[in-house]
Formats: sequence, structure tokens, C-alpha cells
Amino acid sequence: MNWAVRIDRLVKDYVMDGETVHALRGVSFDVPEGDFLAIMGASGSGKSTLLNVLGCLDRPTAGHVLLGDDDISRLSDNRLSEIRASRIGFIFQSYNLIPQLTVLENIEVPLHYQRRLDGRTRRRSLELAQMVGLGDRLRHRPTQLSGGQQQRVAIARSLINDPYYILADEPTGNLDSATTEEILLLLEELHRQGKTIIMVTHEPDVGNRSNRIIRLRDGEIHSDQRLREQPSTSHV
Repeated sequence: MNWAVRIDRLVKDYVMDGETVHALRGVSFDVPEGDFLAIMGASGSGKSTLLNVLGCLDRPTAGHVLLGDDDISRLSDNRLSEIRASRIGFIFQSYNLIPQLTVLENIEVPLHYQRRLDGRTRRRSLELAQMVGLGDRLRHRPTQLSGGQQQRVAIARSLINDPYYILADEPTGNLDSATTEEILLLLEELHRQGKTIIMVTHEPDVGNRSNRIIRLRDGEIHSDQRLREQPSTSHV
């Protein structure tokens, strides 16, 4: 089996006001390519810390996180920045779009960081805009879009570099129920097409749309439940 990420005895401690906070306490799990994983837990359970480590935004105190052959716990800051830009797609609750840029330009932001914007990648950007249903909104700016449309831009942006996995942090947290359903259907379609999705959510109805749920409690895995088997996939 091929793995998108492998996590072994992951520990993360913080020192706050002179006291050590044990945010993650020896967490271990693997995510196979093409999985759709939801990470759930109460506030303070370690969800955000785990997301930050998986996104190469924070370093573990101990343990290992493997992306392919790279152990991100041992890499330089420059190398971590390269991995964030090239191997990980991010979807945020607040969308994190640049208001001065158009839909197409926001999708292409990761390409600018890597100086990879050319005719081929522009075609890819246009294809992704069409795929998320925004082919007729290419010149619109975020303030001219609904919340659901802005999240669709963020989803297209997360795919532009063909990442190892997509990290979705409460991707429906700011959306009404009808728009939440639209975004979940889009994530499910990406999953069927072969994308690996790791989603943090506090909403049970949203978590149940994944095919696996890991629940954290006090920095440890409380349960790891597979809801359904992975489908046969074709790569996006």
C-alpha cells in the first residue's frame, strides 16, 4: 500500500506561562493514499496542533512524520516551506483568499511562490476553476462571491500543485446547511477521483461524510473508526 503520510509516536509540547502543555502524547497512525480522514475531538484535544504539524507549520517535540521519503521532523525551515508549497493543499474555514485578486489569480497563488506559472499551469488553473463550477466567475474578486463560491476557489487552489494530501480545517464552518452540502459533495467527488483528504471538524454530520474518523482526547487517539472502505479511484 502507498501512504500519503505516516505518523509515528508524535509528541508536541508547549511551554505556556512556565508550564508545559502536552498537546500531543505519542500519536501514531498512517493515512493511505486516497483516504478521506476526519479528525475530531473537543476543544483542547490536539486537533489544531496535529493539523499544524501535518501542514509543516509546526515541528514535533518528538516522533516522526513521513511524507514519502521525507521525515518533516528533521527538515530545515526552507525545506519545510518548499513542502508546504508543493506537496500540501490547504482549505481553511475563513477561505484565506486575497481580496485584490480574481478567482483565477487566487487559484494560481501557489504557482507564483514556486515561479511555475506558464501556459501549461494556466490551463490547469482554468480546468480546476471549471471543475469547481466557477468557470464563469474567473474575473470576479472574493467580495463578489458567496461564501460557498469562495470555498470553491480555495478548493481549486489546494489542488493546483497536485498535493500529497489536502488539509481541510473546518471547511464548512462558515457555511449554511445547503452550501455545506455542496462543499461536502465536492470533497466526496475529489475523494472518489483519488485525492487524499484530511479534514478537521467538530461537526458529527460532516465527519460522518468521511470514510474514517480519528477522535482525539487529551492529545491521544481515543478511537480510530473506519466507516467505509476506500473506493476504486482515478487520479485528479
